This record gives sequence, C-alpha cells and structure tokens, in this order.
Amino acid sequence: MAAATDRARMPGPLSVIRALEFSHMVMGSACGMVLADLGADVIKIEPSSLGDNTRRLTGSAKGFFPTINRNKRSLCIDIKRPSGLALVRRLATGSDVLLENFRPGAMDKLGLGHPALSAINSRLVYCSCKGFLPGPYEHRAALDEVVQMMGCLAYMTGMPGTPFRAGSSVNDIMGGLFAVVAVMAALRERNVTGKGSLIQSGLFETNMVLVAQPMAQAAIDGKDPPPFGEPGLPKPWPIYDVFDTATAGAQVFVGVVTETQWRAFCDAFELSDLLNDPSLATMVQLAGARSILTPRIAKVFGALSKADLMTRCEALGLPYAPISRPADLFEDPHLLASGGLLPTELTSAENPMGEQLTNYTGLPGLPISFRDGRPGWHRQPPTVGEHGAEILAEAGLADAEIAALVAEGTLTIRPRIAEAAE
Repeated sequence: MAAATDRARMPGPLSVIRALEFSHMVMGSACGMVLADLGADVIKIEPSSLGDNTRRLTGSAKGFFPTINRNKRSLCIDIKRPSGLALVRRLATGSDVLLENFRPGAMDKLGLGHPALSAINSRLVYCSCKGFLPGPYEHRAALDEVVQMMGCLAYMTGMPGTPFRAGSSVNDIMGGLFAVVAVMAALRERNVTGKGSLIQSGLFETNMVLVAQPMAQAAIDGKDPPPFGEPGLPKPWPIYDVFDTATAGAQVFVGVVTETQWRAFCDAFELSDLLNDPSLATMVQLAGARSILTPRIAKVFGALSKADLMTRCEALGLPYAPISRPADLFEDPHLLASGGLLPTELTSAENPMGEQLTNYTGLPGLPISFRDGRPGWHRQPPTVGEHGAEILAEAGLADAEIAALVAEGTLTIRPRIAEAAE
C-alpha cells in the first residue's frame, strides 16, 4: 500500500471538542480514537522519553498502537516534574474532555484527579475507563482476559471444560465505545447545565452487556446454557454451521433461518424429499432433526467448490460467509470499495543501509457513515511527542520556553520523518 501522509483536517461533528487522553493499552485509547475519528482534537499525553508502552509490545499485541491511535496528536511529557504537571493543568483549563485509563487513584496521586481539575475547569467532562465500576471489585486489576473469564464470555466461547477468550480485545474496544457514549451524553448535559461531570466506563460491566443473552437463557431454562464450542449445542435452525467444500482447506458458514429460506434452499439444492416430508414442516421440527439433516447437507456442500457454494447462497439470499483469516481482509472487495480500510502507518525502522523504512497497511475505520461519507483519517498514529511543539505553542508558550522544557527533559519531541508517497 502506498505511503499515506497526514492530510488537512476535515471538519467532523466533534471538531469543536478538545480531549486530553491519559491512557495505555486498549480501552482508553479506543475511546480517544473514536472521538478523534469524529473530529475531536485528541491530545495523547505520553510518558516522557519512550512514550506509550503499547508502542513496544510484541507477539499478539504488536498491532495495538497503530490500530487505536490514528488521528491523535502526541504530547510526550514528564508529568512527575512540576513543570510537566503545570503544563498539563494549563492544557486542562482549555479542554472539554479528559480521558484516563490508569489504575484507581493514580491520577489523584499526580494531582490530576477529577476534584483537582474540575476546580480549575468546571466544564470539564472527566471520563475514567476502569476495570470495574464502583463496587466490591473496583480496586482489582483487570484485563480483557480477566473479565472474559469471570464474566462467562470465555465459558460461552470455548469447548466444554475449556474456556477460551475471544480472539480480539472485544471488551476493551466495546468499553471504549461505551465511554464515548457517556462522553457524548455528558457533553449534551453540559450544554444545558454549563457544568462538566465525572463519568466512568467499566471493562467488567461491558463484558456483562455482551453475555446478557446467555444469562437470560439460563434464567428461562433454569440451568447454564452449553458453550458455543459444544458439538451438540442445540440450535433453533436446521442449517447454522460451518461446512467443508470441495476446495481444499476452504470452509463456508451457511445459515437457513426461516421457513421461506428452507423452501428455497431445498428447491435449489434438489432436496425435494426433505421439503415434502410432513415431519419437517415447521422450523421447530427442522431444528429437532438437525442430527439427521446436517450429514445430508454436508455431503451436498462437500461436492461443491467454495466459489460455487457461495454463488448459490448469494443467489438465494441466504446468510453465508467464507471462513477468513486476518490477512484475507486486506483484499476484501467490500472493505476496499466502501472505504472501510484506512491507510495506516505500522512501523518505522532503519534497514541495514541506514535508510528509514515505514510500513503501511489498511486498517478498519469506524463502522458508520454520515451524509458526506465515512469518517477517515487526517493524522497517522503519532511518533513519540510529535506534536509537542505545536500544542504548547497553541497554549501560549514561546519557542524559547519550549526549547528549555526539551533541554531539561520535561518534554520529548520526535518529529515524523517525511517520506515520498510510493
């Protein structure tokens, strides 16, 4: 993918909002990204010198920073120094929102808790992204994996006796989205009252929203539902499974979830004997006959190529999906045509010849659209402290003052290396 440089800011619905983001990992950063995508000026306050820890994660976490930090400006500052703390408080007086994702009490110890900052800016909406909302668990350390395990999402996702976390940071991302909802509501309330407020979003409570359906099922049935990995999981439809095809290694999910779809399916796949069977006349009867129907249908699908099966399902209007892997999605025709992939800088490093190399790829944008199209990007994920000089100049500091802060170690600035588009 061609290199993509920052472009002029396109006005968004939140273009009049400025937010300060104190976050690490995913939840708070996801909240900040959504606000930034919608046009807010999000200033990411990073620890001095090295910046956000997620810049240096490896393994399955190596994509965290570029995925959730586009469209932000970076101010890398040592807030443990009095001069650094004074700068943050100065910025807070002119900000609309403060996001924080630190352990309970950390911001208060720094002198940046809600009581301290609301005293100097009564209009500030102070959003804390926490592992748990106030209650017996609120001081516990939390991770997405922790709340998936204790909140039964891992139980529902895995095999019997083998709880398994979802393959993405679902609670962190959803928790960030709920934080955005709360921020928007608090800003709307501020329009009426003139006052900001303290709001919170909980990781564990986010997980509970996601497992409300199996909880309701348990209440209705009087017992725990089986996990989705259970081979004999009762399903309310005759076809709702992943099937092998004649294409080596290729599988397709197919669903038939209404009686109208069942009739069309049987006609198209020459299964008139099933269609005419009076014991299979209703969806309840069909669901009860899955043990008989599934092997028969698997044999039919197994004789078709992946492309042929999907073409037939498309023509019938059936729910279907190929079983994709992450790398497949970069070439997904719908994502490409709809603007769903934003050209994003992943890494910058020197090659053995000493040249600076930057890798770009398309990463998903927000799943929404407005009258003028989908929210895009106007800034790549920032380098460490990339925007420090411009942010402090906007706050009224002279060039000499900014230079002094860099010299004393309070401020770190690493300008982006300009690159020509490929």
